[in-house]
Amino acid sequence: MNRLRIKHSTGFRYEGEVTASYNEARMLPASSDGQLVLFSNLDILPISSQHSYVDYWGTRVASFEILTPHKELALTATSLIEVRHREHPDHEVSWEELAGLVDAGTETVEQLKQTRRTDPPVEVAELAREIRARSENPCDAALEISRTIGDAVEYMQGVTGVHTTAAEAWSGRRGVCQDIAHLTLGALRSVGIPARYISGYLHPLPNAAIGQTVAGESHAWVEWFCGTWRGFDPTNLIDIGDRHVAVGHGRDYNDVAPLRGVYAGSYGSQLFVKVEITREA
Repeated sequence: MNRLRIKHSTGFRYEGEVTASYNEARMLPASSDGQLVLFSNLDILPISSQHSYVDYWGTRVASFEILTPHKELALTATSLIEVRHREHPDHEVSWEELAGLVDAGTETVEQLKQTRRTDPPVEVAELAREIRARSENPCDAALEISRTIGDAVEYMQGVTGVHTTAAEAWSGRRGVCQDIAHLTLGALRSVGIPARYISGYLHPLPNAAIGQTVAGESHAWVEWFCGTWRGFDPTNLIDIGDRHVAVGHGRDYNDVAPLRGVYAGSYGSQLFVKVEITREA
């Protein structure tokens, strides 16, 4: 078990004074299988009232507006979470059984449809079909597909952006966790396996000392459905464990962006982000 304190600071610096902004933040985790939230808080500057709710996909959302002139919007989300080792038991569900289970639930049907970001290039779809053809069950196929995609794409920052599609990332075989997750989702969905995008954090050091604070960043991985939801981190080619903290899930990054909004003014803006993770137990 790990007890992790996560401090996620982000916001926008504007090139001039804006008169108002309207925003949504998805930065606070919720308790779920394998993780227990002991404390969470979101500070917003300039000070603003906020409305909190859980969105359609089950992610915690803070909605707020700032109606006074400001040159910077700053948010700090602080959370303390206990994360336990996740079990990933084998599920021997046949392809025929999976199709019946998927049709029985809205949650699974909705995670079969491709989005603009996940729509896979022909080569990726063909790769997924080849793996399905030789796999005895969808659970084994999903794991091999995820490992194959993760192994084929080099992790590299600065070569893609938040609007990059799976096809664009595949063309260069380089990208960040968001791109690798989108490619994996597209491949899984193309062979009839429901899959969803998970946003959160990953402690970068497996053997971090208690009390040590390290620089982290937002992370993304996938979950697929083969009888139950099963998570995997294709960027690092590892199972979801006691270093992963989930914040939200959806069809792709667009459903779980940490911060989005609009503002009144003709000025440009610059996003800033800093994540610090401390292992406390």
